[in-house]
Parts: sequence; structure tokens; C-alpha cells
Amino acid sequence: MVTPPTPARDFWADALPYFNPGGNRVPPAGPSLRHGGGWVWQRDAVWMGGRRYKHGLSVHAPTTTTVDLNRSCRSFDAVAGLDDLTPPGARAVFSVQGEDGATLWSSRELRAGDAPVPVHVTLAGRRSVRLVVTPLRGPWSGSAVADWAEARFSCD
Repeated sequence: MVTPPTPARDFWADALPYFNPGGNRVPPAGPSLRHGGGWVWQRDAVWMGGRRYKHGLSVHAPTTTTVDLNRSCRSFDAVAGLDDLTPPGARAVFSVQGEDGATLWSSRELRAGDAPVPVHVTLAGRRSVRLVVTPLRGPWSGSAVADWAEARFSCD
């Protein structure tokens, strides 16, 4: 008899707990945000390109947010873009990196007011990922608020 595959369980980025690996604490049963990556705002909604999105994780560029998976995960899916709070003229590039620093996904240059772009990253065999936002040079580069909206980790 063949056992059917276990259905994936979704973990929303805006609901992930903070946890620092090391020490004698037991890690959470699912993905967690690691302290020390910069300013992170877990929001129940964000606005990009004039549209509302649920489950937002907002960061101030430049930033690297590390997510420890703490279990076998299949994929990370989101839409990435600059929040409508960002002044016109700001530009940034979004990327998802593995724990080894390899780029698993990268966006084109996004400007304030642009529609966000879809993100899909396969996570098989990964222990952690980094959500990276790099501002590009310009008069408003230091004021970019970047969003990972509808961001979820599908895990076993």
C-alpha cells in the first residue's frame, strides 16, 4: 500500500516567531525569523502599486532577513515590491538567498509605484533562507520600505 504524500502546511511570514539559534532553547516547530537582520515590521496588510495585499512583511532597505526553516519545507511564495509609503524615485532589487549565499531568486529593478513581482523559490534541502532587499543609488534610496506580501513557507 502506497502512503499518500503529506499535505503541505503554510506558515505566513507575518506570523513567524523570532528565535535565535544556539543556546539551549528548543527551536519552534516551523519557520522562524532570526534577530539581527534589521528592521522588520510584520503587518496584516500592505499596499503596493495602489493594491492591498494580506500577510505583509515590511523591511527598510537595505536589509537581510534570515528565516530559519526548522523543518523540511517545499517552497517560499510571495509578491515583492516597494510599499506605497516609499517616496517616488526610490529603487531596489529583491532577492532570496540560500544559507550558502547562493541567489535562488532575484527581481528586476523595482521603482516606487511599480506593481510587485511574483516570487517562487523551491526550498528542498534548505535549512534557512535570506530575504534580501538592496536599494539602488538615487535621492530616495535610503527611504525605501520594501514588502514581501502574501509571503508563505509551505512545509511538510
